[in-house]
Amino acid sequence: MTSTTDTAPAAPKVKRDRTHYLYIAVIIAVALGIAVGLTVPDFAVELKPIGTGFVSLIKMMISPIIFCTIVLGIGSVRKAAKVGAVGGIAMVYFLIMSLVALGIGLVVGNILDPGTGLAVTDAVKETGQAQVDTEAKDTTEFLLGIIPTTIVSAFTQGEVLQTLLVALLCGFALQAMGNAGQPVLRGIEHIQRLVFRVLAMIMWAAPVGAFGAMAAVTGSAGLDALKSLAVLMLGFYITCALFIFVVLGALLRIVAGLNVLSLFKYLGREFLLILSTSSSESALPRLIAKMEHVGVSKPVVGITVPTGYSFNLDGTMIYMTMASLFIADALGTPMSMGEQVTLLLFLLVASKGAAGVSGAGLATLAGGLQSHKPALVDGIGLIVGIDRLMSEARALTNFAGNAVATVLIGTWTKEIDKERVNQVLSGAIPFDETTLLDDHDGTGPADRAEAPAAGGEKELAKA
Repeated sequence: MTSTTDTAPAAPKVKRDRTHYLYIAVIIAVALGIAVGLTVPDFAVELKPIGTGFVSLIKMMISPIIFCTIVLGIGSVRKAAKVGAVGGIAMVYFLIMSLVALGIGLVVGNILDPGTGLAVTDAVKETGQAQVDTEAKDTTEFLLGIIPTTIVSAFTQGEVLQTLLVALLCGFALQAMGNAGQPVLRGIEHIQRLVFRVLAMIMWAAPVGAFGAMAAVTGSAGLDALKSLAVLMLGFYITCALFIFVVLGALLRIVAGLNVLSLFKYLGREFLLILSTSSSESALPRLIAKMEHVGVSKPVVGITVPTGYSFNLDGTMIYMTMASLFIADALGTPMSMGEQVTLLLFLLVASKGAAGVSGAGLATLAGGLQSHKPALVDGIGLIVGIDRLMSEARALTNFAGNAVATVLIGTWTKEIDKERVNQVLSGAIPFDETTLLDDHDGTGPADRAEAPAAGGEKELAKA
């Protein structure tokens, strides 16, 4: 006689998420990198190509991911004006938050006054002059540079804003095609799945990349630089923390009713990735995937995240403010409040012209000072030693600002499923680390155009 226990069908095996081992390995790799950098700095500096290589692997995926995300989002929307409204609200918000970040940096920088008493040698002056980036573009060149040479060169050159432009044009074209564009949307969805799967494979190299990056950073900076410039570094870290948890946290609570800590816990792996690579771009593809998973509509994510990476640089704004005040004090030429405000407004514009420039923080600062206040360029050499360590806080702040901006803009435009947000942040709907995509029923955005999962996309369809 067989019991019901024997004849009952076996419960389906729950697929274990083994990626948590990956991020434990990243933490260990970061610790080892710091240890190697402090004990054998010369050898550690030679490991820099390892970290650079990993970040390059991530960056090569950014353009196709942005293209697929935006085209799928806009292509399934019925009314183009709704997409334009999202972009307009995003740009106004980015400008306001940049000014807030500059203001906070201005206040803290004047209170700390960290540059007084430092000696500026001829060697430091030469180092500062060498940092002036002759390739930094002015605003006109930057705007013209958004237009790619060909429709394909946007992908081959890795220009985020060029990819954004091409994706918007293709998305609106597919939108206008109606039902005739559905097969193309399905094809792009399959490409998106392929690209995200490749990204998931690349992420397994994260521990190696994190080790090389942290070893090189620690080895090149050294303890002497850390000690002499500790006040500036700590002041900058504290200012970034205040901006993230006080300013962004208050906005998120008031507008969306969410706790900023719960959102950051959900994005914990991305913060760790940025911390280990000093690059917010390394987490851009995952931010797009996670913001869609949390319940923000595809058009909002596709427009807000890529443009935010060029225009919503809160950490960079704080850095440029405090670094400018530090250099002016160190050179014995402190600026009046009027000079400070004028310089920082100029740097606000200059930062957009240098968006995407390698080492954008230091390059933008040097180029902006060279154009507006050349006498201060000599002092750039004072912060070269710790710039790489400060870039971690810059990147983390920029990333946090863009994550919060996506939720806020989704809330303002009613393109967010608040019930799903609460479920995801509580852990009830886990993020799929294998595909980085939601695949509940096998259908894509083209098939779900009439009844998308997120409440926001329903509003778009009705519009």
